[in-house]
Amino acid sequence: MLRWYGGGVVTGVLASFLVYLATLPGGPAAEAPAAKPTAGSEPAAEPRYEFFEVLPRQTIEVDVDPAEVAAQRGTSDDAVYLLQAGSFRRAEDADQRRAELLLLGLEPRVEETNGSNGRWYRVLLGPFPSRSRMAAARSLTAQQNIDTLLMRRSADG
Repeated sequence: MLRWYGGGVVTGVLASFLVYLATLPGGPAAEAPAAKPTAGSEPAAEPRYEFFEVLPRQTIEVDVDPAEVAAQRGTSDDAVYLLQAGSFRRAEDADQRRAELLLLGLEPRVEETNGSNGRWYRVLLGPFPSRSRMAAARSLTAQQNIDTLLMRRSADG
């Protein structure tokens, strides 16, 4: 045991010594003589950047349909956004999560769903009138270590 300890100490001291040697400044190095400018040479010309003049004169033509842009921005009201604050097999667990959210000042509801893998009870928050309200609810649940899932549903159901 002592032998391994001694071997480790020797290895550590050797490694430290090598690091110390690597950090020492080198001896007086012979400096290369600086190139002397010849009398006939001209000073190097500074580079000239032309893109300051060229770029403002360029235009790019883009064909965009205004109706297509409006559709991509999501201006239509055909969807609502909800937060799912849990999905449980037992109704009692869903009611417990619902009670936790009620204590936070939120308005949760429990939705029962039947799928191929049985009955589930989802705890939902929303729909929210604005993104800021949804973000506030999500932040509040995150502070209580309640994970949420953002869900988008059609407005009719």
